[in-house]
Amino acid sequence: MLLSHGGEPSRTDGPVARWTVEQVRALAPDEASRKAGNKLGSAGPWSEVGHGAAGAVWGLCKGSGSKPYRTVIDTSGPAYKCSCPSRKFPCKHALGLLLLWASDSTDASAADLPGQAPDWAREWLDARRKRAAEQTAGEGAPASGPADPEAARRRAERRAARITGGAQELEQRLTDLLRGGLAAADQTGYGLWEETAARMVDAQAPGLASRVREMGAIPASGPGWPVRLLEECALLHLLNTAWLGIGGLPDALAATVRTRVGLTATADGAPVRDHWLVLAQYDTPDGKIVTRRIWLHGRESGRTALLLSFGAAGRSPGLALPVGVTIEAELTPYPGAGQPRAELGRQFDPPATRGTPPVGGPTTAALAAYGHALRDDPWLDSWPVTLRGVIPTPSEDGWQLADEDGSSALPLTPSALSGPGLWKLVALSGGGPVTVFGECGHRGFDPLAAWTTSTDDDSDSDGHPVPLI
Repeated sequence: MLLSHGGEPSRTDGPVARWTVEQVRALAPDEASRKAGNKLGSAGPWSEVGHGAAGAVWGLCKGSGSKPYRTVIDTSGPAYKCSCPSRKFPCKHALGLLLLWASDSTDASAADLPGQAPDWAREWLDARRKRAAEQTAGEGAPASGPADPEAARRRAERRAARITGGAQELEQRLTDLLRGGLAAADQTGYGLWEETAARMVDAQAPGLASRVREMGAIPASGPGWPVRLLEECALLHLLNTAWLGIGGLPDALAATVRTRVGLTATADGAPVRDHWLVLAQYDTPDGKIVTRRIWLHGRESGRTALLLSFGAAGRSPGLALPVGVTIEAELTPYPGAGQPRAELGRQFDPPATRGTPPVGGPTTAALAAYGHALRDDPWLDSWPVTLRGVIPTPSEDGWQLADEDGSSALPLTPSALSGPGLWKLVALSGGGPVTVFGECGHRGFDPLAAWTTSTDDDSDSDGHPVPLI
């Protein structure tokens, strides 16, 4: 069974490859879950553990109560079901069971008992198969009722008018700020910015609201903040101007502007079928919403794509793909100039645990790629790039990734300097060159995954990225 484009599994034949321990740990929604899952990754608390050829893993985990927790996982989704009350996704029991399965223990009570799933696990798996079959059967069916295009057009016009009003109001706010001098921004506090952001929310422009909130935090961001605030004012003015004159923009740029102000879009490009290597997965909180970013690289197309999913009310986003797994699937791109975002569609063969990393290039090529992307989307914070043959070295301001010949280097972002990923990268390098995937932006380079550089295409280190987040 594999995850279909609607979120349910589709049938496939043949066994699903066993994951690595690092791939399992990369699925943890947070560090606390990762630590708790590690404690449950041994045979001790588990009983009646088994797995099926189609990618299901199940087991009973002893908890604090009289009844053990029932945990079942469809590894080819992946998807999880556990009787525990946790709202995390996956929970610590699912992580522990996956770690047990990934460890390939020879203990007969542990991770390697193929066979028939018990009734409670089979019921959940069968229900997923049924939903997948119903969805597949309904894909070609006509819509249940005719849409009202005229009503939709009127709604779109009303929202566009609200956004226009918000953009005009924001332009006046920027004018007042610059007329009074940037130094005044350090005296007014965050309240005025939050009020302005709330006005943008009322105008149904969440993208503008988000940028305003980010600007409100700049005066407290340390030395050099006036320069950074002026840069953000310029970018926000450019976005307002682009929206107010959107009718004269090329279609691709107009789609980018709509996305940047906060209008939702649907994936409507031609699907791209490829073998996609999962490069990185990480979550970023934004108020009550958690955004999960999953970066993929196509082996044949050479494209790098971004999958986004969202979780609310303390729940992790539903989509999760183990780092290092390769899936053969279709991705449908979203509209917009140079946008890497895509939507996961049909999957075909079972996921493979090995993959070929992107070829990569020197730091100068990464900067050129980011500059080219800015031409299509001036509001872009960063761009996905792969650095080949770079060495992490200390610098005056922190750390940098330097080309092996010492000709050029990229500084690491402040967030990268404060996390454990830096030391993972330094340990992996050992003073030698590595291949690093990450996001290159105006604040520097944020490493997300790394491989040891090797000329041996069959090397495990080249096939399995080491997550750095």
